[in-house]
Amino acid sequence: MSSAVIQLLVLAGIAVFLILRLRGVLGTRDGFEKPPVSGPAPARDRRGRPEFEVIEGGPDRDITDHVPDGSPSAKALAAMKLAEPGFDVGEFLHGAKGAYEMILMAFENGDMSDVRSFLSDDVAEAFDSVIAQRREKGLRVEASFVGVREVALVEAEYARDTQVGDVTIRFLGELTSAVYDAQGELVEGSTTQIKRQRDVWTFSRQMGADDPNWQLTATGE
Repeated sequence: MSSAVIQLLVLAGIAVFLILRLRGVLGTRDGFEKPPVSGPAPARDRRGRPEFEVIEGGPDRDITDHVPDGSPSAKALAAMKLAEPGFDVGEFLHGAKGAYEMILMAFENGDMSDVRSFLSDDVAEAFDSVIAQRREKGLRVEASFVGVREVALVEAEYARDTQVGDVTIRFLGELTSAVYDAQGELVEGSTTQIKRQRDVWTFSRQMGADDPNWQLTATGE
């Protein structure tokens, strides 16, 4: 065998060896493979960054956490927020809870002076009438507030012509209350036994007004 043939066989062997090494490193393309995805490139802004579509809208959780989405009350609350962007339903309910304790205890203790500004004229007159009847009978009340077990938004209404919003809330409060006569004898209640009291109160306010205080305009059970 000539030297030329031997050189040719050596070169062919080297070539086969290199091909096998390359196949082992890079792999093969045997069988079905998904073709490369083609299509328009994503839009980019002036700085070359991809642009993403932002979907706005959806229910306001500050409203739908308290009333059904799309209900008349939800629409009324949305209108209140439109008239006063800073209005927050959750914060309002938290404030109403504190107002409930203050007003209820002022009534039980027979002194409404500290909460007078939070009452409409009709409600203040009704509370004063009951307190006056107690005094005429010589009755005295000792009460202690325990807490509020429930605060639930029942209904909301909004008058666009006057921008007055009305929010009705159901409270379930816990307190001790004892009523004594003029001789100091216990005639009703207990200083140790906790009683539950259910109230449905309506608070009103002109949205967007400078005065941030809501007034209690109606009471019930």
